[in-house]
Amino acid sequence: MTVHFIGAGPGAADLITLRGRDLIASSPVCLYAGSLVPQALLAHCPPGARIVNTAPLSLDEIMAEISTAHGAGQDVARLHSGDLSVWSAMGEQLRRLRALNIPYDVTPGVPSFAAAAAALATELTLPGLTQSVVLTRTSGRATAMPAAENLPAFAATGATLAIHLSVHVLDKVVADLTPHYGPDCPVAVVWRATWPDERIVRATLATLQTAIGAEMERTALILVGPALAAEGFEESRLYAGDYDRRFRPVGTDPRFPDAT
Repeated sequence: MTVHFIGAGPGAADLITLRGRDLIASSPVCLYAGSLVPQALLAHCPPGARIVNTAPLSLDEIMAEISTAHGAGQDVARLHSGDLSVWSAMGEQLRRLRALNIPYDVTPGVPSFAAAAAALATELTLPGLTQSVVLTRTSGRATAMPAAENLPAFAATGATLAIHLSVHVLDKVVADLTPHYGPDCPVAVVWRATWPDERIVRATLATLQTAIGAEMERTALILVGPALAAEGFEESRLYAGDYDRRFRPVGTDPRFPDAT
């Protein structure tokens, strides 16, 4: 018996890995975060599967479901939205599973920041402009931010920021970032990326609050940084005709002369 933690992706039912789909199909028990995981993914469950929406359950109740499945020798597909490596509450579940000696594995999923960037048709790292993306959030009722992890500190790097779970404190986000990026810095807010009701607002730090108005649901991602609207960036050396690389030797004395 194994508990399969599966990143269910950002919303669109077809944005799940083949491995994740197949694990769902082979597991007689499925626990899913019903507030964020699309119902369409449950169609992959085998006939007669026990399907449990964990949105109203406590951690103790979730572990009880898993323990019952373990006792019956039944694999569990544990679905979380996006990717499990950030803000998934997977860590506390794994810690309990280790204490109970219950086997588990983890299958990654498409993260929300990647889905939002795709919706914007934007590369978040551009040569000569920015080569880092910071995934962060502001303090919330469930989880406070460590003192050293704050928006001004991240903004000082000039990196592209992907700010999660923070659209409800947009005024603070704008106030914290404007001194570092400037009022004309491009911003995009993406609600429910890849869902049928996906919405996108593009603006600058100076115009963002007016552009959004009163519609500020929590299921939104804020992307900030010059890469969001840049046109004058350098081209990558990777594909330059005179760039000598292993798979495309160039010149009379290439670094990898025997590469094929």
